[in-house]
Amino acid sequence: MYTVRIREHIMIAHSLPSPVFGPAQKMHGATYVVDAEFISPTVDENNIVIDIGLATDILKATLKPLGYQNLDDLEQFKGKLTTTEFLANYIHQQMAQAVAGQFKGRLKITLGESHVAWASYEGEV
Repeated sequence: MYTVRIREHIMIAHSLPSPVFGPAQKMHGATYVVDAEFISPTVDENNIVIDIGLATDILKATLKPLGYQNLDDLEQFKGKLTTTEFLANYIHQQMAQAVAGQFKGRLKITLGESHVAWASYEGEV
């Protein structure tokens, strides 16, 4: 398997209003390190999985509407618990749509919440 991984970061605010989240029920900020990993059994005619510049631009464009936002205020997240796992899936969906014509394979999105905790979502594009 071939892989190409790119990295960006995002700063957000949100709350997780469920007792399971303890103090994180209240409004708090998070800075996520976001990795997008493109996975394919083959390379294309240019011997690449995906153009790294293109992948980087798409990741940045995907994250831009979320950056420096209170996710609780965004319409697409109303009534949702915007956990790290949930956000990994959301970013995957957005990126998969954006690269659909230029990449075939699996895409794995990993959000690093801290140096000891992260969550991922992986699926076909």
